[in-house]
Amino acid sequence: MRMSDPLAFLDDELHDLRARGLYRWPRELRGEQAPVSEYDGRRVVNLCSNNYLGLANHPALKAAAHAAIDADGVGSGAVRTIAGNMAIHGELERRLAAFKRTEAALLYQSGFTANAGTVSAILGKGDVVLSDELNHASIIDGCRLSGADRKIFPHKDIGAARRCLEEARGARRVLLITDGVFSMDGDVAPLPALCGLAREFGAIMMVDDAHASGVMGASGRGTVEHFGLHGQVDIQVGTLSKAWACLGGYVAGRRPLIEFLMQRARPLLFSTSHPPSVAATAIAALDLIERDDGVIARLWENTRFFKAGLSQLGFDTGMSETPITPIMIGGEVEAMRFSDRLFEEGVFALGIAYPTVPRGKARVRTIVSAGHTRGDLTHALEVCAKVGREMRIIG
Repeated sequence: MRMSDPLAFLDDELHDLRARGLYRWPRELRGEQAPVSEYDGRRVVNLCSNNYLGLANHPALKAAAHAAIDADGVGSGAVRTIAGNMAIHGELERRLAAFKRTEAALLYQSGFTANAGTVSAILGKGDVVLSDELNHASIIDGCRLSGADRKIFPHKDIGAARRCLEEARGARRVLLITDGVFSMDGDVAPLPALCGLAREFGAIMMVDDAHASGVMGASGRGTVEHFGLHGQVDIQVGTLSKAWACLGGYVAGRRPLIEFLMQRARPLLFSTSHPPSVAATAIAALDLIERDDGVIARLWENTRFFKAGLSQLGFDTGMSETPITPIMIGGEVEAMRFSDRLFEEGVFALGIAYPTVPRGKARVRTIVSAGHTRGDLTHALEVCAKVGREMRIIG
């Protein structure tokens, strides 16, 4: 007798995705991650990458990676807390702490594990976590893993956050957490007001600055610097995979926090530490960001140019205030078709639909970098105009 396939339901799920035009497989990059790159054999203006400052191919970062391999090998060989704690890890953490103006910092294997591992380590049953409804999935997962009571407030709604804090009075610990820059909409958290609430109610204040570090603030230190809030945010999370152009995440804050996380954060306790080449690359990126020769200014010049161009064409760019600029479409199938047509015309901008964003709010997300030329962005706008009119998204 033939055994039934317990995974047969997956065929039905995949068929449904294909039937609705929502099935996707990642496009394949050949060569370097660049402002104009080759995906699926086609040269396209790349508006999908998180390579904000264009450092992914910088000679200084490549040289640092090669030198670290020659000096320390290709892997750490163990979990950090066993035998994989390398000198270069400590060096990078000291540099990150100084950059973030905190007492200490701790590396994680990714920005995702930095959020999920930290929240789940410091909270437990009897605690309360307050989270913006549009926070990143890693924050959502960390809140669930923690076992704490969860209170989700409407996006950037300070009044609702206050009511949640009032309801949480008497809890053992309360954590108020927000993205600094929201990854799907490109808007910025009302951090001063949230910090004020945290102080008033004695809550722990945590900010995920993954899309703000190297981007926001006069010297790229993130939303904390942008709003002049150094010393008022208890936990700062960042990533090395965006403006830093490599891989990994980190938490910055007071030394007791960092020491505690080294003892209790499960991603650190159960995953191998960074290869030395990755840590060296991050240090080289930090060197460049700290002696910024105008690269952050170029990022914002490109952002303003492209955003203004989309608005002039009549596209709805939602709430965006940063280099993340969504083109709001609404329908899921339409958003995916718009993305596909852009690609056919030489522009790579990803369609985003449920469950990444709410139903009815599908969009094509664009991200400019400091490396894009004015010609790249002008061409991208021309293609957006052509396809937008063809699909009657704009007049």
